[in-house]
Amino acid sequence: MPGLKLPRRDDAARTAEAPHPPAPHPTGVTAAPVTDGVTGGPRTEAPAPDEGRGARMQAASRVLATASAQFLLITAAVVVLGYVLGKLWVILLPIVLGLLIATVLWPPTRFLRRHGWPPALAASVVVVVFLGAFGGLIAAIAPSVADQVVELGDQASGGLQDVQERLQGPPFNIDEQQIGDAVDSVINNIQGNAQNIASYVVSGASAVGNGLINLLLALLLCFFFLKDGTRWVPWLSAQTGPRAARHVAALSYKTWSTLSEFIRQQALVGFIDAFFIGIGLWIFDVPLVLPLAVLTFFGAFIPIIGAFVAGAFAVLIALVDEGLTTALIILGIVLLVQQLEGNVLQPIIQGRGFNLHAGVVILAVTAGGSLAGITGAFLGVPVAALIAVVYRYIRDELDGRNPEVHPGGTRARLEGGENGAVLTSEQAPPDADVPTGPATSG
Repeated sequence: MPGLKLPRRDDAARTAEAPHPPAPHPTGVTAAPVTDGVTGGPRTEAPAPDEGRGARMQAASRVLATASAQFLLITAAVVVLGYVLGKLWVILLPIVLGLLIATVLWPPTRFLRRHGWPPALAASVVVVVFLGAFGGLIAAIAPSVADQVVELGDQASGGLQDVQERLQGPPFNIDEQQIGDAVDSVINNIQGNAQNIASYVVSGASAVGNGLINLLLALLLCFFFLKDGTRWVPWLSAQTGPRAARHVAALSYKTWSTLSEFIRQQALVGFIDAFFIGIGLWIFDVPLVLPLAVLTFFGAFIPIIGAFVAGAFAVLIALVDEGLTTALIILGIVLLVQQLEGNVLQPIIQGRGFNLHAGVVILAVTAGGSLAGITGAFLGVPVAALIAVVYRYIRDELDGRNPEVHPGGTRARLEGGENGAVLTSEQAPPDADVPTGPATSG
């Protein structure tokens, strides 16, 4: 356009390459750019150390050393505690089993005692009735198992023959000689390891004998727990002093409630699983319905893993007796019942008691099984729940939430006299947090 002078290309390039003026300093003084000295470009270097850096580094090192020493001490204490518990496991196992059985038998015992029965008589009657019911259940199952196991063995032999014929046909085309060689190889391996197999059988028989002895001791201890259990908390609180007595009493009640809640939860879940899976087995004429239902019920006391094992047994027996189609239907029924349990029943039931994540349950079952076999798998979840109760109690105590206060606004108080210590209740301070939920909610 006339009168408008456009810049030339070299002028624009020269303008773009021109260095920008240095940014003003916060104090108002313009700082000169730092150059390399060789290329003339800007030089990048670490900031100059502050005078307090050394002192702060020493303080951080002291904190890190203290935390490391505390971690090592705690780890050593846990290792020593685990070693001691391992050495005392022979004594602890009947005690734990007796406590778990006592949580089941305490409600009827309490009912009889409230109606004037002496403690010893009430405990004896309840334990005898429990043993009679358990023995009657075994007696009812044993004949059907003995009759149908032989039939299942014959069907399994026929199934193996059927598999052999299928392997000899297309598309496998394995001749009878190859199958015979494979069978002979398996037999030779079994014969070669006969000594090891015999030792496993002996160790298994020894484990069964030890289990029966532990069960008898647990029942005997259960009788004493039912008879004298109400004296335990006052006695234990008296050993700790007045200040710690209310915490000992509160933790004792919470742990007992947690064990009772675990047994009730798993018994309800096991009954529902056994009922619906048993109906499915009965509809499709699968043998051993009652033993499989009982196995499913007791398998529920090993959460997740027990239901899987019991369902696998049901599917396997259906496969041997009724064929692949019925086995797939039984598998679908088992999966449906387990999904109903995991997604509907467990959230509702766990909302009333302790709450453990499924991952924690699996880890507890796995750790218990690896440490103590099937007994450890059974005890893994209750032990994890008790650890969670103690952790939540300590956490609430550190946060000043008064976890020793009961929902009614009272807490335990230890009073002593010539006749011994007595555990009573007192009103909590006005500023104490009063829980509104159950004592086991943590």
